[in-house]
Amino acid sequence: MLLLSREDIKKVFTMKDAIEADKYAFTLVVEGKCDAPLRTNIQAPKYEGCFLFMPAYVADMDTASLKIINIFPHNIDNGKPSSPAQVLLIDGTTGIVTAVLDGTYVTQLRTGAASGAAFDVLAKKDCRIGALIGTGGQAATQLEAMIAVRDLEEVRVFDINPERTKAFAEKMQAKLASYGTKIIPVESSDQAVDNADLLITVTPSSKPVFDASRIKAGATISCVGAYQPHMQEMDPAILTRASKLYFDSEEAVLSESGDILIPLEEGTITKEDFTGDLGQVIKGELVGRENDEEIIVFETVGVATQDLVAARRIYDNAVKAGIGTRWE
Repeated sequence: MLLLSREDIKKVFTMKDAIEADKYAFTLVVEGKCDAPLRTNIQAPKYEGCFLFMPAYVADMDTASLKIINIFPHNIDNGKPSSPAQVLLIDGTTGIVTAVLDGTYVTQLRTGAASGAAFDVLAKKDCRIGALIGTGGQAATQLEAMIAVRDLEEVRVFDINPERTKAFAEKMQAKLASYGTKIIPVESSDQAVDNADLLITVTPSSKPVFDASRIKAGATISCVGAYQPHMQEMDPAILTRASKLYFDSEEAVLSESGDILIPLEEGTITKEDFTGDLGQVIKGELVGRENDEEIIVFETVGVATQDLVAARRIYDNAVKAGIGTRWE
């Protein structure tokens, strides 16, 4: 069995690799080629956390996986990951676990890459300004994915904790310097989203974190953080302005995300307003952006297929490069 740490993974798998892996995973979802039951969710209300178990199996790849990911949002206050995780990669021909990967980093990569894939497929080509709301454990890869697919002049970052916002922006400016994008901390959500071409929200908020009326025509929005029915980062008014609404998986979103479940219940939208899954656009079954004035919304809660594809590609690259620690 191969043990792959965060540093091991960084040596063999880039954000652009992760974006391509997610695109493939999303096509597997719409083709029905991955057996990925909805994740088991065990609540830990004492700590406002939960334990999540995400299995997947792709027969065509002779590969299965299991991700154990535990969401504890207050960890960030203690300098610990808010979503600690491990991914077990399993040989589909023998049932033997072939690798254990740092699932926290795999999750960060594939979750960021979901926004990257959505922007690559759905955003207008000429984007200059990005906005990121939230600076928690998933934020760094969300930011990198945004600037990996569009040549942005600046990304404005906002979080309810000003000190954390500033520290995050400074850290990411240094880390992502090769992209040539200015990372700017701002003092309000309005400052972040005004005139932004791309917007990512990645918070555990139970109330909207941006004002839909301030979203410019032509913007593409990726809402990432609302992984439970009571969570709602998205201002539902944006759904009445949006031309199209896509999901990573409609089934998964409708089982988990308050961003969509709450507006459905309140009658802001109906299922007739759904456009479809991103994988259908990637496969050419659905049209994507049709002009530079459309506002397009992408809602993602994450599916186990993403973990499986990313873990398998990381493992293959690591074996080829001789990276990782063998546990016999």
